[in-house]
Amino acid sequence: MFIENPGRTEQLIKELVVIWEASVKATHIFLKEEERISLRPYVQEALKEIDQLIVVYQGEKPLGFMGIENQKVEMLFLEPACIGQGIGKKLITKAIEEYGVSYVDVNEQNPHAADFYKRAGFVVFERTEKDEMGNPFPILKMKLGSIMKTIGVKSKN
Repeated sequence: MFIENPGRTEQLIKELVVIWEASVKATHIFLKEEERISLRPYVQEALKEIDQLIVVYQGEKPLGFMGIENQKVEMLFLEPACIGQGIGKKLITKAIEEYGVSYVDVNEQNPHAADFYKRAGFVVFERTEKDEMGNPFPILKMKLGSIMKTIGVKSKN
């Protein structure tokens, strides 16, 4: 079940940060523990401030989330046990069809995420040597390819 823009209580933010951290441990193996810990406050703040927050629940338990701002997926993280079960695909499809998403940035050192977005129809249009915080983690800037329009994927673009 998806909940769009749930009340951003301290409890929910804590639960989503736990999901973020578990997901990052499983997928961002290039990050050292101290780097991950230093990012935690930024993630907490981003979760509170992001325009659109969509949380995936199983019963009362959040399993993952996606944040969208200005037609861009800013964050998409799932409990590691949920990766590969189609939840991410449902989220990105929702983002494209209902929110007009056409952009995403992905760490180059996270090839599984890059492949996920490529399968969803995104193509790399730019590469940066550093992330937004100036860390030496190359970023692939991706946009929804024009092919998506020819195969019938709806977008608000």
